Amino acid sequence: MKIAAPMRLSDFDFTLPESAIALRPAHPRDSARLLVVGGGGALEDRTVRDLPALLRPGDALVFNDTRVIAARLKGVRLGRDDRVAVETTLHRRVSASRWTAFAKPGRRLRPGDRIGFGEAEDRACLLGVLEATVLEKGESGEITLGFDLAGPDLDRAIDARGLMPLPPYIASRRPEDEQDRRDYQTVYAKAEGSVAAPTAGLHFTSELLAALADHGVSSHFVTLHVGAGTFLPVKVERVEEHRMHAEAGEVSAQTAAALNAARAQGGRIIAVGTTALRLLESAADASGQIRPFAGETRLFITPGYPFRTAEALMTNFHLPRSTLFMLAAAFSGLQEVRAAYEHAIAAGYRFYSYGDAGLLWRAA
Repeated sequence: MKIAAPMRLSDFDFTLPESAIALRPAHPRDSARLLVVGGGGALEDRTVRDLPALLRPGDALVFNDTRVIAARLKGVRLGRDDRVAVETTLHRRVSASRWTAFAKPGRRLRPGDRIGFGEAEDRACLLGVLEATVLEKGESGEITLGFDLAGPDLDRAIDARGLMPLPPYIASRRPEDEQDRRDYQTVYAKAEGSVAAPTAGLHFTSELLAALADHGVSSHFVTLHVGAGTFLPVKVERVEEHRMHAEAGEVSAQTAAALNAARAQGGRIIAVGTTALRLLESAADASGQIRPFAGETRLFITPGYPFRTAEALMTNFHLPRSTLFMLAAAFSGLQEVRAAYEHAIAAGYRFYSYGDAGLLWRAA
């Protein structure tokens, strides 16, 4: 069901008990629950490892192969009389040595400030420090950091000193640990650059991927580097006024051709995650043909959007009032997705990044 414009932020609100928020993922990964939402809103309780039985030979799964980096960096502001503790979450790479980032406390920073990131031995010095300069400060508090290192050297330094960027609703309730370095990464992650996981893909194991291949379901990979903006709340009541952060992505010519061929032969495209779906839609032309794509997308999908690519979307359960919940509502219908979420809450499904998943079929 499509809702009339203009849409209000309150249209996408719901109440979730705190106990439903998953702080750890299911083990093994494919033992997570899977709520199948039919095109007409019919609901079926399954598990992720049932996926081969839910798809047909010739169908094509599309995964986002981005790799999460240790994007949370802690350090101190240097060079002034008062040393201020600083925590940044890298957001988007803009060059070999520059990243945009969200900083706490952002109000204490200004262009020209130096920040040292590393482990504190005491209040006076940092061990193995990685230094950066605040180059710019945006109106929304976002800063641009110019690091003293660049390219692979910078990547290694960030990995050594950074923490996995767990979502705020997890990080506020427990510290990041070594297990998260494994859990908050898909088994097929390849292209480094995300500061948030494409969480629908966290449910896949090597064994499940092999079972899907044996069933005749093909797997294809695109890359969309997820930015920290995915966690930013929508602050405007008129939904169409929200501005999405840009995210860099790529669909290769080989992948585009393979997906177009699969559809031409009667196969269905199943996007694994909202990131994969947004990228496919960004790459599609008006006729629905998927074209090679390399660049940034700010595509904001809300109810009424005319989908041109995927017939199904596998995705986790999202935050109320979030752009991800809006996308799910656009794909299967707002009332249908609301009913699915009510069922999931009542049935004890686990929500958000480490939670269970849904398989949503596109509304007619």
